Amino acid sequence: MAIRPFEQHTPQIHATVYVDDTALVIGDVEIGEDSSIWPMCVIRGDIQRIRIGARTSIQDGSVIHVTHDSRFCPGGQPTLIGNDVTVGHKVILHACTIEDYCLIGMGSIIMDKAVVRSRVTIGAGSVVPPNKVLESGFLYVGSPVKQVRPLNERELEFLEYSAQNYRRLRERHLQTIGVDNAAASAPAPSPKPPRPAPKARTRRPAPPKRG
Repeated sequence: MAIRPFEQHTPQIHATVYVDDTALVIGDVEIGEDSSIWPMCVIRGDIQRIRIGARTSIQDGSVIHVTHDSRFCPGGQPTLIGNDVTVGHKVILHACTIEDYCLIGMGSIIMDKAVVRSRVTIGAGSVVPPNKVLESGFLYVGSPVKQVRPLNERELEFLEYSAQNYRRLRERHLQTIGVDNAAASAPAPSPKPPRPAPKARTRRPAPPKRG
């Protein structure tokens, strides 16, 4: 995996997190326990902070970034993602807030200062425009996103199931890596030290013959 500091900030990643070898995490980023970062994700906290809660999955090819401090956005804008969130493949989250137990459908884009309240499902390919607030407990779809209907009981239950499913999958990947790493990191037999070169033997002069 690529975990890079940026200036004075180094990513803080809980020991139970799975980060794929091809993912990139940079700068002021914190990731909570049992979360997972899947192949080809980029999480770049260089100009503001990124916070990802516990048991949250950021799936393949997703990009998370922030907004810098300027007269157009005084103080900048972080990206804050809660607990038990499922972020689908190739999602873009930019300087937004996602609360707990949400499912962000594949290919969705959530823009600056948008807020997704808890227990929301966003359909695949949707766009949440800047400053939009999505009310808790609803399905949203479209570009720009529109509220479609309340989530039913089964859909609300699925939000929790999805988070737990990825928590278990994270465990399986960590176990696989642990086996591979154990084999790869087994110490090689130490090479035998070279034998010292034999010392040159000098002949003592023969004693003089007595006659």
